[in-house]
Amino acid sequence: MKKSIRMARNLLQAYSEKCRPLCQEIGLPQTAFDILLFLANNPEFDTARDIVETRFIKANLVSVNVECLVREGYLRREKSPGDRRKIRLVCTEKAGPVVERGRQLQNRFTQELFKDVDGQLKDDFFRVLGMMEDNLKEMQKGRD
Repeated sequence: MKKSIRMARNLLQAYSEKCRPLCQEIGLPQTAFDILLFLANNPEFDTARDIVETRFIKANLVSVNVECLVREGYLRREKSPGDRRKIRLVCTEKAGPVVERGRQLQNRFTQELFKDVDGQLKDDFFRVLGMMEDNLKEMQKGRD
């Protein structure tokens, strides 16, 4: 297996393993937990379509898990002021403690992931990622 594929797979598996105890404690499936944190961490992406397109989660899974989050009181649906056909997904007050614990978990995971990476190397890594992102944007301009 190629190193990049193995790395991506191991990253997702390790993150899921770190999330499992919290997901079990709060009674949410991993996908619902991921959707909740995605919405909380990225308020500019606030629709089911945004989740599908940005997180690459299948539409039926988004639908089922959003319904679960609404039923459990972690999300509410709101009509978009500019487009009444568009439904925004908004975290509720009940979601606050779960989101906070999820962010703490994400921070610990990131710290553990970068455990032996010194500051300069970490800065260089993120600089290279930024350059790659810029290159991808340029490549996409040619498609538009």
